[in-house]
Amino acid sequence: MEAAVRNRGERIVKEYPVVKRAPYRGKRITKISGTTTEKEPLDSTWQKRFERHMDELRWLYMELYNNGSMFAELCGQMERFYQERGAALKKLDQARENDPGWYRQNDMLGMMFYIDNFAGNMEGVKERLDYIEACGVNYIHLMPFLDTPAGRSDGGYAVADFRKVQEKLGAMEDLDALTVECHKRGINICMDFVMNHTSEDHEWAKRARAGEGEYMSRYFFFDNANIPSEFEKTVPQVFPTTAPGNFTWLPDIGHYVMTTFYPYQWDLNYRNPRVFNEMMYNFMYLANQGIDIIRIDAVPYIWKELGTSCRNLRQVHTIVRLMRMIAEIVCPGVLLLGEVVMEPEKVGPYFGTVEKPECHMLYNVTTMATTWHTVATRDTRLLKKQLDIVSSLPKDYTFLNYLRCHDDIGWGLDYGFLAQEGIDERAHKQYLNAFFEGKTGASNSRGELYNADPVTGDARFCGTTASMCGIEKAGFEQDDAAMEKAIQLDVMLHAYMFMQSGIPVLYGGDEIGQVNDYTYKENAEKADDSRYIHRGAMRWDLAKRIDDPDTVEGRVFHRLKELEEIRKREKAFVSRADMWTVETWEKSVLCIGRYFDGDKLLGLFNFSEYDKTAWINETDGRYLELLSGKTGKASGVTIPAYGFYYLKKI
Repeated sequence: MEAAVRNRGERIVKEYPVVKRAPYRGKRITKISGTTTEKEPLDSTWQKRFERHMDELRWLYMELYNNGSMFAELCGQMERFYQERGAALKKLDQARENDPGWYRQNDMLGMMFYIDNFAGNMEGVKERLDYIEACGVNYIHLMPFLDTPAGRSDGGYAVADFRKVQEKLGAMEDLDALTVECHKRGINICMDFVMNHTSEDHEWAKRARAGEGEYMSRYFFFDNANIPSEFEKTVPQVFPTTAPGNFTWLPDIGHYVMTTFYPYQWDLNYRNPRVFNEMMYNFMYLANQGIDIIRIDAVPYIWKELGTSCRNLRQVHTIVRLMRMIAEIVCPGVLLLGEVVMEPEKVGPYFGTVEKPECHMLYNVTTMATTWHTVATRDTRLLKKQLDIVSSLPKDYTFLNYLRCHDDIGWGLDYGFLAQEGIDERAHKQYLNAFFEGKTGASNSRGELYNADPVTGDARFCGTTASMCGIEKAGFEQDDAAMEKAIQLDVMLHAYMFMQSGIPVLYGGDEIGQVNDYTYKENAEKADDSRYIHRGAMRWDLAKRIDDPDTVEGRVFHRLKELEEIRKREKAFVSRADMWTVETWEKSVLCIGRYFDGDKLLGLFNFSEYDKTAWINETDGRYLELLSGKTGKASGVTIPAYGFYYLKKI
């Protein structure tokens, strides 16, 4: 087909005929997970859900695309995926519709891991479910497992086929079997849905590269640098040192293609309704495999517009709202988890409103980074301010809280607040990185920098929780006293994380104090990416020691287990509880209060390696310390180095 206004270098965009699909009527035969199932006529449940959302769904879709035939096709496909959804999943949908706050209780505990590192493949994960249950975990986030090209996957975030599992990990039948077994045990499954881009090895990308206009229009192609140069004026770079710019030149076809992240990840053009529809079909297909939580990767990036930053545009919220409604019609038991890397007060729009919700949950990224800043400075004031902001947000907002994850730590702190203390942003970032590398500030941490920029002096940091707390260094030096202090810091940080509102998530291996893995340097495909230092294989040889109280693994595992049991037992830990911070008049000590249904709980956390006193004065009675069983007044409480207390009013 002929490209539009090619001589001016504008994006190749053309309206292509849409293949109309007849609406589905009556009964159909469909093969799912190896079994043939006869489909029943549409029921009243579908009709009620569809009618509840129909007006808004149509309005928003037509606002974006003004394409009635494509909207009709979407509705027909939604009906088909609903019909194909298994009876057990529909039953789960109904239960969750009846209890919409099911995921916001105090019994939710997550764990994230790479399937191959954790258990080899999906069958291996199924075989390790007893261990996962022993950890108290009932929500597992399987890191990207869809088909990706070797060596050009960005850790699995360059998807070549949204309906195929990486061969080394298994097949869709294995995923189905895993989700079925998890649901029997009350374990929820989370997966990544990469909406912003595809791999250059995706079928669409291959056909676009071959010059097929229909598929070129699903990406952003330009035959000269004019428009890409205009984008570069306003669009920030994600990886300025390792993947500079937002476009990649393809000499074999003489075109630029938009690649916000890496050259092998081609940004999808959501201005094209075919892109939106097909990605929603992928979404519903994956939901029907038994997925409970779908993590939308890089949400703020998915709509591009010249003259803007291409971040957080209003059309992004329209797309997420449409996605939420599609889920509530077809698979209402499925939750949307948004990856939005911004301060809590700025992520609010991604929750939507009570009347028009978007994401069910978001990551509490800034609080995580501020926590490690607090470890390095022994000063809780910025963290207190951060938590005050979180606690002021509506209680319907549910955050996922974590200490470490698969990614690096970027120091996106509140430098306006720090400037009041005379702290310079560049110098402070350099201090934090040097501290966690173990080079300054009486640090016991070990780790490596990621994406270090010699021009700006900026960098991100990589390392496991245990290594950042000093467990690696103490073990290497065979220093028992240092090891006790490192374990205490590790456990204190988890106790503090459990005190936050939302769902706590462990990174696989943290439950046994697993340290950095430097063997990634021996793998040519990983050696240039220091994030693999904390993506090491699960040390099952060490996990066998969890019942030995004389080992690091046993000490960490059972202390965390004790915290998990307290959290599940005490109702003040539910997400909708009141939360606030209490002034301690000691900058190294943080105090968090929680209140729900008559229960009041105070958490005291000492971020210093020295004993400190929290000068609180709660005069409303006596308190029970939940770990030791001791009682006393919540007044002038002395806390040992890296210590913590859970005080419950009695």
